[in-house]
Formats: sequence, structure tokens, C-alpha cells
Amino acid sequence: MRWDRFFDDLEDQLASEWEAERAALDTEAERLRLSRVQLAERLTLLGGRDPAPVAASFDLSDGTTLRAAVTGVGADWVALAPAEGPAGAVIVPFAALVAIGMPHADLLRTARPAPPRSPLADRLTFGFVLRDLVRRRAGVAVHLSSGRGLTGTIDRAGADHLDLALHEPGAARRADAVAGYRLVPFAAIAWIRADEAPNLP
Repeated sequence: MRWDRFFDDLEDQLASEWEAERAALDTEAERLRLSRVQLAERLTLLGGRDPAPVAASFDLSDGTTLRAAVTGVGADWVALAPAEGPAGAVIVPFAALVAIGMPHADLLRTARPAPPRSPLADRLTFGFVLRDLVRRRAGVAVHLSSGRGLTGTIDRAGADHLDLALHEPGAARRADAVAGYRLVPFAAIAWIRADEAPNLP
């Protein structure tokens, strides 16, 4: 009788150790998976359609905090639809994101495995989005990391900078309305508010 109990206890102990070892391996596999997750993947899940996109709080390098929903994610930028303020789109380079606040459930949801991103999305750089705004002659407000803001129209967008014709917000870009020009490195940009959303494939 005591031997039966001894073997039962031994089986329980082995099963318990096996479960603990499997749980440790699962935990380590999850840590390894999370170590490979990129910000673009988490932002894509934050803006996903299932459930509806979440309005999160985005702290930016110029000290601004925007409450907005993610509407698009590129290789090195995120497009946001602000919950308040003027209509249009906000484009933020990843380098200007300081922190993103959201409910804990949404934070956990963004850490789940994401569906594979389109190879095209990984090629849509910040410069690509700005070149679309150049083509459409959209008015913009460029907010710099220094806290300064510039309004006008982007004339050209290079690999790492843009040329901005300065004029009053809402005014058309005409030679007589232009008050000056600025060459702005992408690294100096905290965010851009465009009068209209860029056309993304």
C-alpha cells in the first residue's frame, strides 16, 4: 500500500517537474519572440481593424502629446488621425516618438504575433510619404523637435530632408504668398500635419 502511494507521489512529482520545465521553455520562447518584435508591427496591430482602431496618447519629441488613432504604418513613420483639432493627417517619424500611452489590454494586444507586413509597407519611407504631399501641393504644418512650427508647402523631398516654401496656413502656394524658404532635415522633424491625408498604396 505504501509503495503504491510512493509511486503515485513520484509520478505526480515527475509530472509537476515536466510541466514546470515546459512552462519555462514556453516562457523563454515567448521572450525570444518578443525580442524580435519591431515597433512597426505593434503600431500596425494598434491600428488594426479588429477590434476598431484605438485612440492612444502619443508623446512626441517636441513636447506635444496627441490623442489619435493609427491609420497607416510605413517603414519609419506612422500616420495618425487626431481625436481633436483641425482635420487632416498627422505623419510622425518613428525617431520622434517618445512614448505611446494606451490601456493595458491594448498594450498586450499589440504584443501578440502580428500578421506578416506587406513588403511594400516596409519600402514606404518617410521621404516617400512627403513626396506624395509634394505631388499634391498639400499645405502642411511642420513641427520641429525644437518646439518651433513652420507652415507652408513642401516643394521637394530628398532622401533625408525637405524644402519648405513658407506661407500662411490655408493659403495656396503662390509666389506672392511665399514669405521664405527652409531646408529642413528629417531628423529635426517631430511631426507634420497635412491639410489632406497622403495617398498610400
